[in-house]
Amino acid sequence: MSTRSQPNAPLADVDDIRVLLIDDQPMVAQAVGRMLADVPKLVFRSCTDPAQAIAAANAFEPTVILQDLVMPDIDGQMLVKFFRANPATTDVPMIVLSSKEEAGTKADSFANGANDYLVKLPQQLELIARIKYHSRGYRNLLQRNAAVMEISEARKRLADEFAAGEKYVRSLLAKPWSPGQDAAVHSIDWRFVSTAEMGGDALGYHKLDDDHLALYLLDVTGHGLASALLGITVLNVIRTGTLPNTDFKKPGEVLFGLNEAFPCEKHGEKFFTIWYGVFQTSTRTLTWSGAGHPAAFLFPGDVPIETPPKQLESQGPMIGMMPWPEFEFSSVTVPEKSRLILYSDGAHEIHKTDGTDWAYADYVTTVAEMAAKTPTTLMDDLHALIIEMNGRETLDDDFSILDIHFA
Repeated sequence: MSTRSQPNAPLADVDDIRVLLIDDQPMVAQAVGRMLADVPKLVFRSCTDPAQAIAAANAFEPTVILQDLVMPDIDGQMLVKFFRANPATTDVPMIVLSSKEEAGTKADSFANGANDYLVKLPQQLELIARIKYHSRGYRNLLQRNAAVMEISEARKRLADEFAAGEKYVRSLLAKPWSPGQDAAVHSIDWRFVSTAEMGGDALGYHKLDDDHLALYLLDVTGHGLASALLGITVLNVIRTGTLPNTDFKKPGEVLFGLNEAFPCEKHGEKFFTIWYGVFQTSTRTLTWSGAGHPAAFLFPGDVPIETPPKQLESQGPMIGMMPWPEFEFSSVTVPEKSRLILYSDGAHEIHKTDGTDWAYADYVTTVAEMAAKTPTTLMDDLHALIIEMNGRETLDDDFSILDIHFA
């Protein structure tokens, strides 16, 4: 194998043209070398042993391969196939050299993976022009591949971060409520399935004292890390009761305090909806206040199970959108064996595969039917249904539901 004196610098570090000639005739290598000698930033190497061609290419990292078709001990067309099967040279442009201008030979060469065909020896200007053209195209391909790889790795990192973020959010949510923790509350369970872009839903419940249980679900506008962080922050404020001059047993005061603490102009122009209720076990009274959030569903235990739920509506605007002097609240007596369901809009604002949106009235009917027929699997059955309607596993928004069974 003969070589010019230019250094064999790594391909990624230079802009030069790297030409490897595979030809068993040293005189051809000398002739081609002379043709290319004055081309700026061009490195030329030749290999006269076709059995060493693949190894030579792997070591040299050419941007163009010139290959003779007629050589001893190996078929030139087969060598073209070998280059294409070799991972390091799969995409390297190949110009085959032949002593004949034959249509059949050309067709076979292109079918085997050659990029170009020249009758040797070509004119210097033509050879240089074709080498520059193919080398430039190959370098562009390498740059595109590198960009695609970088994007792919960035997406994987982002997906990993979202997965870690969802895991963290999930770790902050309350543990399922087991029977026996309160005489008036049988069980509490929830489902939280984050969208691919990571949303801002958060939910929870906790005892305020021996006689009061707080129940809440919130949804921050938008998607991404900013929404998720705001949702986590609000959740922690509610859990720790760190709003000044606020009685957390009074839902109207809680929403007023949140609205004062989280104006959108100080939180990335983001605001959120919330449903916040307090259940007093001694009187079985549920007091709630809502801020732009979907109505909670109460299935009273003293009415037929197939009866549509009582909708506990939100009365106020979304939190952080504007100053608001007072958030209204309402109360209802909760009969024994009742059921309360809180949810985010990701559970019902579904774009179906036929191009239409799921009507809210149909959602209410579906939840009522599932509550009657499959009381213990409602949340999972509902999630499976909307996945089917949506036509894909990942929804456009977080799917969040809080399901409370009263004793």
